[in-house]
Amino acid sequence: MFAAAMIAILITMGMALARSMMGPTIYDRILGINSGGTATVLFIAVLGFLMGRPEFLDIALAYALINFIGTLAVLKFFKFGNLGGADPIDASVYTADEKGT
Repeated sequence: MFAAAMIAILITMGMALARSMMGPTIYDRILGINSGGTATVLFIAVLGFLMGRPEFLDIALAYALINFIGTLAVLKFFKFGNLGGADPIDASVYTADEKGT
């Protein structure tokens, strides 16, 4: 039963990888990578259950958090062009007096 689940998860991972390579837009590719990461979390959890190693769930949760934060960072980068702070071009144009401070 669990072997069938692992095979289904591996097929899902392959389909997500195909979507991330073929996606017509960058958002389709990011969605494919995120789906592959989610399938990887499921794979680690099922593998830990089958091997009788409950610490694999901790690894799966850590990977899920990294996957979530990484997806948000990539989406923010592609939308705004940077991950934070002021735009270097705009920040160099103004002085402190022109900003009203």
